[in-house]
Order: sequence, then structure tokens, then C-alpha cells
Amino acid sequence: MHKLVGLLASLALSAALAQTQWTMATPYPDGNFHTINIREFAKEVEAATQGRLVIRVNSGGSLLPHPQILPGVRGGQIQIGEVLISLLANENPVFALDSIPFLVGSYDDAQRLYRASRAEIENWLSRRGMTLLFSVPWPGQGLYTKQPVNSIADLRGVRFRAFNPATARIAELTGMVPTQVEAADIPQAFATGIVAAMMTSPSTGVDSQAWDFTRYFYDLRAWIPKNMVFVSRRALDSLSPADREAVLAAARRAEQRGWQASQQEAASKSAILAQRGMQVLQPSPQLVADLKKVGQTMTNEWLRRAGATGVNIYRAYLGR
Repeated sequence: MHKLVGLLASLALSAALAQTQWTMATPYPDGNFHTINIREFAKEVEAATQGRLVIRVNSGGSLLPHPQILPGVRGGQIQIGEVLISLLANENPVFALDSIPFLVGSYDDAQRLYRASRAEIENWLSRRGMTLLFSVPWPGQGLYTKQPVNSIADLRGVRFRAFNPATARIAELTGMVPTQVEAADIPQAFATGIVAAMMTSPSTGVDSQAWDFTRYFYDLRAWIPKNMVFVSRRALDSLSPADREAVLAAARRAEQRGWQASQQEAASKSAILAQRGMQVLQPSPQLVADLKKVGQTMTNEWLRRAGATGVNIYRAYLGR
């Protein structure tokens, strides 16, 4: 009997030692569709590997602030992370591409842009010891304001939430004052007057309860930015071939599921904004025309900065 108990204990210890745990950091809250999708991905990985790999998801920036997530994976502090791709625009121009206003006008456009740029994103991560797992878009970005806006003249001098280099540049080109504010800090930033306007998705508007501090949402669908989930290549390569393929297969499903969820999210969260008393409006023709000029300026700037690689990606996107 004692031998049996010892054997069972030894087997239990061996099983515990055989389990691999990955720590994951994400910047968005649990109710956000990106986080919901990531938690489903983690569940699928654990099931497919029969518990040999467990991914511990730390949401809402609770483990690392958004700008520190990629360095955390690269430096081995954590194994897996999620970031907004355009947050890295200063690292490589390709990361700014999906935040150029009016470059894409639909999810089909966004998918073509992703196909055109994915190889460069993968290569950039690979050179730094990381592997792209999947990428999921946000709904189209709209404008949140306290006052009505009919043209960019109405925005001049307004303190504007900037969360990446592209939004900072939009502020500069429209005469607004860019101020860096992460998603988790939006309500406090508006409450204290740090910002008075922002461009973001209906999802982030609902997450931050934008009806408490803004009155107008203009459904610009100005751009369709993406998040990406990536993993330390060392961590991925340490898995058995079967478990590694289980992770990659779950990532493919998460990407497909996430794109579908994003499209559903765009409609449902815009409806919630309206139900909460916000005026959900289509932008005036003048505002669209003004912002398209900003978008063309930013496209031209991007092409000059991105060089031959950027020109090839842009041509591939346009089908030339």
C-alpha cells in the first residue's frame, strides 16, 4: 500500500513538473472582445495539449503597461503578449500602415492590407526572437467629442487623446493638441480635462463608458487597426512538435474567430452608445473631406518613410 501511495505521488509530481505555464499580458479588460477571444484561445490550447501547456492571461494592463508588453516578451519576463500594432510605429513604418485615415474603407480592405503586410510583421518579430501567432482588427474608428463637429475647424485647439504615433500626427494635422492616454486611463483623462476628444472604436467607447464624458460619436470608420498576439520563439520552440502545432492551430482559429467578432462588435457597441444617450451620427461631408486630405498627407509621408518595402506592400494592397 505504501509503495502504491508513493508511486501515485511520484506520478503526480512528474505530471506537475511536465506542465508548462506561459504568462500572458494584455492591455484590455475582460469584457473586451479581444480579451474574450484570447481567453478562448488559451482554453483551446490547454485542452488540445491535455494540460501540458497552460496560458495564464493577465488582462487590463494588470501585469505590464501596454508599452512594456512587447519588451517583456522579448526580454523573457513573460512568454506571450498582445499589443496594438500601431503602437510600434516608431520601430518600423509598416506598423503605422493600418492607422492611416481612410486608407481602408471596409473589413475586406483591412484583410487585403493585412495579407500584404503580414510577412514584414513576421520578419520584424522573428529578428527579435518572437513569433506572430494571430492578429485581430478593431471595429472602424470614430470620433468622440463633447461638442458637435462639422469640420476640422471645429477641432482646432482641442486636447486630443493620442495613443500611438499615427493619432498624434492626426492631431497635429488637424490643429488639435495630442496627449498620450492609454485605454485604461480614458475616463480620468476626460474627467480632469486632460483631453476633450478622441478617435477610437465603439468597443473602447463602451469599455470606458464614454457617455459619462462625451456626447457625440461620429461613425467615421476612419481606419481599422489591428492588435497582434505574439510569443517568445524560445518558449514556442521548447514545446513538443505536437504541442507547438496545437498552439499554431488554435491561433489560426482565434484569428478567424476574432475577425468575425470584430464585425459583430462594430454594430452592437454602436447601438449601446446610442442606448446610453450618446448621439451616434454620420460625419458631415465636409468633415469626411477634411479628414481624407489628412489621410492622403499621412499616406504620402508613410510612403517616403517606408522606402522600397513600404512601396511594395502598398502596391500589393492596391493590387498593382
